[in-house]
Amino acid sequence: MIRKTLTFLFLLNLTACAELQQVVNQLPQGGLSQAEIAAGLRQALNFGIDKQVTKLTQTDGFYKNELVKILLPEELHKVDKALRDIGLSKLADEGLKVLNRAAEDAVKEATPIFVDAVKDITFSDAKNILLGSDDAATQYLNSKTQTTLYGKFHPVIKNSFSKVGADQIWKNLINKYNTIPFTADVNPDLTDYVTNEALKGVYTMIAVEEKEIRTKITSRTTNLLRKVFALQD
Repeated sequence: MIRKTLTFLFLLNLTACAELQQVVNQLPQGGLSQAEIAAGLRQALNFGIDKQVTKLTQTDGFYKNELVKILLPEELHKVDKALRDIGLSKLADEGLKVLNRAAEDAVKEATPIFVDAVKDITFSDAKNILLGSDDAATQYLNSKTQTTLYGKFHPVIKNSFSKVGADQIWKNLINKYNTIPFTADVNPDLTDYVTNEALKGVYTMIAVEEKEIRTKITSRTTNLLRKVFALQD
């Protein structure tokens, strides 16, 4: 009896896999061409870029967004705590703010790079994205743009640190911390840290919009989006 049950479950699993593959192979036959499906994915990503990435470029786009707000790197947590413990909370808050300001400044470089990556989406890419996880499109963008974005973000953040006075603020913070008895000197590479955190923030917000379109029919605001994402429902 157990053997028969296991055999049945095995055959059922094979059938389910075969049916899933058949759905994948026949996607374009649902009244949509391959070009339309690819266009629908491009449209969804462009909406995410327009709606969410643009928010990050505004003042407090990072600083007042708890999903992406850049906090201190782990090695500086003790700096933050020590400064607050001796009544310098305002200075510590200003230190956090300038890190986020630099990220907001850098993200302005992202949109053209994303637009180029979105243009390159093929039907094969679109099919895999459509039947993938809730952030499959975001992962696609990550794989296509991360290296280029890092190269764009890093010098902007470095310059922004000077422009908004972050270099001086952090020099003051570190100097204040280093005067506290029994503390070891710290000197982290904040430019690299903020660059990576800014990248994470950008992909996080695109993923938010992608999940909305995938899971909420009301977020599919065009006929093309409704038709294409109905295939994954």
